[in-house]
Amino acid sequence: MKGLLCNIYLFNPTCEYAIANGSPNWQPNRLLQKMEADLSTLPLFFAGKNDFVLVAQMPNAEFIQSLQRINVEIPGFILKNEAASNVEFLKLSKNRLIPWGWSPAAHQLLLPLKQSCSAEFRQSPLYQWKPEHREITSRKFAIEILQRVCTSIDADYLLPPELNPNICTTVNDFENTIRQWGKIMVKAPWSSSGRGLQPITKTPVHPKVWEKLMGIVKEQGCAIAEPYLNKVLDLAFLFELKKGKVEFKGISNFCTNQKGQYEGNYLNGLPLNTEKEIVEFVNVVEREICEPLIKAIENSKMDSIYEGVFGVDTLIYSGEMGKLRINPCLEINVRHTMGMLSLQLEKLVQPGKKGMFRTYYQPGVSFYQFKQEMESKFPAIMVEGKLASGFFPLTIATENTLFGAYLLI
Repeated sequence: MKGLLCNIYLFNPTCEYAIANGSPNWQPNRLLQKMEADLSTLPLFFAGKNDFVLVAQMPNAEFIQSLQRINVEIPGFILKNEAASNVEFLKLSKNRLIPWGWSPAAHQLLLPLKQSCSAEFRQSPLYQWKPEHREITSRKFAIEILQRVCTSIDADYLLPPELNPNICTTVNDFENTIRQWGKIMVKAPWSSSGRGLQPITKTPVHPKVWEKLMGIVKEQGCAIAEPYLNKVLDLAFLFELKKGKVEFKGISNFCTNQKGQYEGNYLNGLPLNTEKEIVEFVNVVEREICEPLIKAIENSKMDSIYEGVFGVDTLIYSGEMGKLRINPCLEINVRHTMGMLSLQLEKLVQPGKKGMFRTYYQPGVSFYQFKQEMESKFPAIMVEGKLASGFFPLTIATENTLFGAYLLI
């Protein structure tokens, strides 16, 4: 009987901002609300046919038919703003509530659905929000894990201790850090997808930049400053934590723009044109860093207060004399990630085929217009029910859709 219980999914990638704010009534700004609405169907790729996804608009027949072409199991959909008042849905026996990430606001939104969830979920550490949940989602916690991992591995390719991030709360702290490293990257303790970042590559620092830095400190209590490194590759280790045990799920190679904001994920391994030295380095760090990361998490407070998937972002960079090095714990995303989603999406692609999962936003050009253009340039070709080449939209595309997600193989 337990297997028949449904899970309820919610796409709320602004969860870190909600955590930073702390209010159960927090709402993202209008543009971010639009992003969450336009991409609200994305959790369907994690869901089974008995599950439900809370969405901003019901998917149309064309979208459902396109998913059936690549053998995607179609879950149920229910409008997010009607779920709490739908008596039949409220009574439905549920297994777990699975938002993209937990926050006080997510708990408030999903509160009416909790009573019909399984006993196992009601006894889980995620059933109620606790102050400790805020701590493990902060970049300060990632620094703690970074230090544990670096002291447990004897390898000359790790980020050296003198380049460990600094926690800054005053202008003086920032100035000392700039003197120490020259160029720095400043990050808000709670932010996601490369937002909340401020590179500082020139001195004197512009007054507007000082305003932004001290704004982060005022809002979130501190800022994290890191040396501005010569990036070679973004890599994420993906895990699932269940009953105190961490399981490795895979590696995700993602790309960001010059501002450090997320742009997409490579599918089925590194791109074909990746240099041999980099591929070999990735193989080494996957073998040698994964277990120390697992041990560090299992021996931290996260182990007893969290359940579910999470990703550890790392940074491969070029150090002195061009030597490849790695920061093995740049940040920890204690939630679903686009990397974890990419692992699911790889199942829809013909084995061995390279490609990308990407998100779309271009002011003034709807996702529908973009889809029309891409489908004419790169028509999707299916082989035995899997995508072999071309463009494939993963979210609903209408004239009103600003944001989208797609595969390009």
